[in-house]
Amino acid sequence: MRIPIRDYWSLLAIYLRPQRLHVTALTILLLASIGLELINPQIIRDFIDTASTGGDFGHLMQTALLFVGVALTQQATAVAATYMGERVGWTATNTLRGDLAAHALGLDLSFHKARTPGEIIERIDGDVTALSRFFSQFVVQLLGNLLLLGGVLIMLFREDWRVGLVMSGFVLIAMAVLTRIQTIAVPRWAAVRQRTGEFYGFLGEQLAGVEDVRANGATSYVMLRFQTMLNRWFPYERRAHLAGYSMWMVSLSLFAIGTATAFGLGAWLYTTGSATIGSVYLIFHYTELLRRPIEQVRNELQELQRAGASIMRVRELLAFRSRLVDGTKTLPDGPLDVQFECVSFGYDDAEPTDRTSASDDLVLEAITLHLKAGTTLGLLGRTGSGKTTLARILVRLYDVSDGVLRIGGVDVREARLADLRSKVGMVTQDVQLFQGTLRDNLTFFDARVSDQQLNHALEQVGLGAWLRGLPQGLESELAGAGGLSAGQAQLFALARVFLKNPGLVIMDEASSRLDPATERILEQAVDSLLGNRTAIIIAHRLATVQRADAILMLEDGRVVEYGERAALAADPNSRFSAALRIGLEDVLV
Repeated sequence: MRIPIRDYWSLLAIYLRPQRLHVTALTILLLASIGLELINPQIIRDFIDTASTGGDFGHLMQTALLFVGVALTQQATAVAATYMGERVGWTATNTLRGDLAAHALGLDLSFHKARTPGEIIERIDGDVTALSRFFSQFVVQLLGNLLLLGGVLIMLFREDWRVGLVMSGFVLIAMAVLTRIQTIAVPRWAAVRQRTGEFYGFLGEQLAGVEDVRANGATSYVMLRFQTMLNRWFPYERRAHLAGYSMWMVSLSLFAIGTATAFGLGAWLYTTGSATIGSVYLIFHYTELLRRPIEQVRNELQELQRAGASIMRVRELLAFRSRLVDGTKTLPDGPLDVQFECVSFGYDDAEPTDRTSASDDLVLEAITLHLKAGTTLGLLGRTGSGKTTLARILVRLYDVSDGVLRIGGVDVREARLADLRSKVGMVTQDVQLFQGTLRDNLTFFDARVSDQQLNHALEQVGLGAWLRGLPQGLESELAGAGGLSAGQAQLFALARVFLKNPGLVIMDEASSRLDPATERILEQAVDSLLGNRTAIIIAHRLATVQRADAILMLEDGRVVEYGERAALAADPNSRFSAALRIGLEDVLV
């Protein structure tokens, strides 16, 4: 793969520019560490030559102390450079993560529907984690080791041009051979990572479904798959490790040849009188010093290739643009009226739950209705009729394909998204809970909401006694979705809506999975919630739609019946009346 240097430097410039001082400090520390590493062998050479000629003991002590001081300073400088490099790298990548997360959250729902959560997480975290090495270790390791490599060769040329020439040739040959060997090993490790991913994906899937596996007697099958996947995994591991050992053996052999060459050159120069015994040691030491930069430069060049793939994926994510263009208008306060004017909608990528046939492109077709402010609409229809889709376009998770949708007299496409979603509340049957405190889950991590508001909202939905029974109250930790029962979760979702104080409330089959006792509590909370608000209730159960002022029935995305609830109930020829006679659960589920 071609290394996109321009893309690298462009990304570095964007995320390292705010850290100029730290990058400057890193550069100074890096150069100082390399300089000290190159100076110390010169001190040892002086010590050896002085000692071999019977030099002054005081001078030897001074040289020894100087060596210790330089060595300690070099180690401290190297540690400081590594620390500074990590700080620069993680600051840059955390900023990039934040930018990517904010960008992904701002994209419309069609983007998220077309991708799994795992894929998006890999883009935001996995690819950026790979780039953390690019931002920090790339600078410290690649550039630092290139400088060290060049410094060592300059020092060898300074000692004797013949030594410098021979060792330069050795460096080029070693780099070529090691790079070639690595191209053989890398695909094998990639295959191992593929098998590792498959195995842990399988394991996670089975652990997540452990109840179903046990209940259906599939444990033996799962264990057979487990063993089969391990048996498939082992040969790849063996080949990869053999390739790794091959690299190690080749590297060991190359540097053994390099060391022998250094000794041979040193011996020849010493016997011809061109070098002292200290200079021979110097040549040997510098040759040994070449080992680390050669290996690390090779590794970093490989990492640079991987960084290129990550950069391409990051840029690809940033290139996505939301189809939802933010408007400028704000919705009025208080109850909001809703107007559908010949609204049609179709998903670009058909969703099976909302499509009646592969050839049908529209999920909603020519929907026209006017819901007055402060009134309640009961929305009925079979599964797949478009009820949930209608709710999604009301909160503008998608834009309508045709027609005009107005809330509070404002075309939703012209409304500010933040304002629209603060004044339209939605309660679904699947309540999302987060790892965090009760307070954080209620407020979505908004610290501005007071305890008084939170306590009042929970009292309104009937969770006041439950809250008082918690030892830590609002600071109690919720362990994700397992922290509340289904009924508590639904009441919890209502409390969230109370805190928003919206003018329009949408309830998408919120009570469909509750037991009768919990449903009665929920109904009381809903009565309180819907007071002085416009509401749209998507429901299957009779009790839920009895509070509705009007009824809308959908079938295959079309309105098949719409009118005042009392009038439809009294009309023996209406679908709603037939549903009441037969039972809503039987007709509409």
